[in-house]
This record gives sequence, C-alpha cells and structure tokens, in this order.
Amino acid sequence: MKKILFATTALIATAGMAAAEVRLSGYGRFGLDYNEANKTVVGRSETNITSRLRIQFDMSAETDGGVTFAARTRAQIESRDGTPGTGMFNGARFGVSYGGVTVNVGNIIGAIENASGLYLETRTAGVGIDGAGFSSLVLNTGGNAFAWDAYSSAGAGRNGLEVLYSAGGFSGHISYSQSNGGAVAGKANGTQRTAANIAYTFGDWTAALAVQDSNVVGEDKVFASIAGDLGQFGVRLAYGQNKDAGGVGVDIDKVGLYGNVDLGSSSNLLVFVTNEDAPGMPSDGTGYGAHYSYDLGGGASFEAGVVETSTDMTTVQAGVYFSF
Repeated sequence: MKKILFATTALIATAGMAAAEVRLSGYGRFGLDYNEANKTVVGRSETNITSRLRIQFDMSAETDGGVTFAARTRAQIESRDGTPGTGMFNGARFGVSYGGVTVNVGNIIGAIENASGLYLETRTAGVGIDGAGFSSLVLNTGGNAFAWDAYSSAGAGRNGLEVLYSAGGFSGHISYSQSNGGAVAGKANGTQRTAANIAYTFGDWTAALAVQDSNVVGEDKVFASIAGDLGQFGVRLAYGQNKDAGGVGVDIDKVGLYGNVDLGSSSNLLVFVTNEDAPGMPSDGTGYGAHYSYDLGGGASFEAGVVETSTDMTTVQAGVYFSF
C-alpha cells in the first residue's frame, strides 16, 4: 500500500468549495535485465541495468454538494536497455466525480487499458522488475503491442475523453480519443479510437469484456477474461483478438492461462502460458513465464521473473521494488 509522504487539507474560501487535498506518492524499482532480443541490436548489451523512479501528484477539491474535481500528473525517470536515465513530467489528466460516475479528460486511462484481467497480478503488472516486454498480455502480439489508449507516464498521452461508472459488483468504462494528423484544415482526422469495457464481480470471481474500434488497420480489438480469487490461490483465463493485426487481413487470436499461489505469508509465485495464433508470422506459437515476489516489509519487495516469448526469445529479470 502506498504511503502518502506529503498531504495537506485546507479550507477553500471560494463559495461552494468545501476542501482541497494534494497527495504525493510513487515508487522506485531497480535491477538487472537479461534480454536475448538485444543480441540483434547493434551496440547494445544483452544484460543491462533497468530502473525507474515515479513521483505522482494527485490534487482534488470537493464542493459542498459532494462533487469532486481532480487532476493527476507524474514525474518519471527511467533507464532501460543500457540507455541512461532520463526524466520528464507527463500530460495531466482532469476529472470530475459524483456518486459512482467519473468523467476524465486529457491524458486518459483508456477503457482497454483499464479492463479487468488484462495485466498480471504482480507489482509491475508484468514479469520481473519492469514487465519484461509484457508479452504476457493477450492483446500484445507480434508487431502489435500496446495499440490502445493508456495513461502515459512519459508523454502527453492521447488527450481524450472517458466516462467510468461503478455500482455494487458492476463497473463500466467508455473512452474516446482523436489525434491530429489529417490533411484538411480545421479537422484533426488523425488516429481515432473508441473503446469500452464492462466487468462484474460475483463472489470470488470477476468476468470482464472489452472492445476497441479504431480507424487504424490492426487496432480493432476484443478482450475477455474471467478470474478467481480463491484465497491462497488465484486463477485467470484471458482471450484477445487483434483484428487484421498482421496488416494483411489476418486476425490474430491469443489466449492465456494464469495461476498464482501464496507461498507462506511473504512470497507469491505466478506462472502463465499463452498461445498466439498468427498464421505465417514469427510470433505464431506458445509463450510462457514465471514470476516470484518476496515481501521485504515496509513497502519493499524482491521481484524476479523469466519469460520465453512465442518468438523463442528469453528475458530474465531480478531486482527490488519499493513504494512510498
């Protein structure tokens, strides 16, 4: 659980405003990364230090009527594949919430990105200390990774609009974005993405469905998952279809089976296997991986993992993750 280092609450004199809050949180992670794919890159070592420091700023104000206005921005410094660490602030996200409804604009979360069951149940949401390429995601396929809207930690983001709703065990999310890039004055006409997800929790199980429609070839997507939290054990089945992701009229289907188990009070082991049906493409085949986490206390943990992708490339990572 993230510990807030700096927080302040102040009464606002402006009529209608009840209170304002600024919160600072984040995490750091560092370790070693062996990536076999780097052997094909000139001037790059297969083994490198990987690191990231993220500092997150959350600001909010609540009116007397119970409406909350909020904003978020981040500062992030990271290093991967032997590239010296560089840092920047990202684009801001603004939102307004009332009851179970939230409307965000700017650097939005994105409905596909926010789909329940898309990422691994680890601190890095992937394998190892920095995700190890996130080939564990069923919507990441050969030559078509992260082709959806997501809150950008190191850039402006998509600058879109989204609506989120939750009530009881149900949640829903719709997002839309459009970028510049057209050839007609007064029109953006760049990449347009519309996405939606729904999820329902019943007992120890959560089922989810998400779709994306885009004007870019290869970006139409369908995602589904069902996950169970069975105390010491967890299990999840996920399916992703990437429409025409090969760019030649080929739909790529990918399924993943995931399981994790608590090993005592401080350790967790997660394993997974994915199968990508990509006829005629190098990524056609089976991938698998494992992730181990050991809680060191005080918000720190040791994280390690190994991945073998469907393209027969191996990644091994280990390091320390700490939150604040």
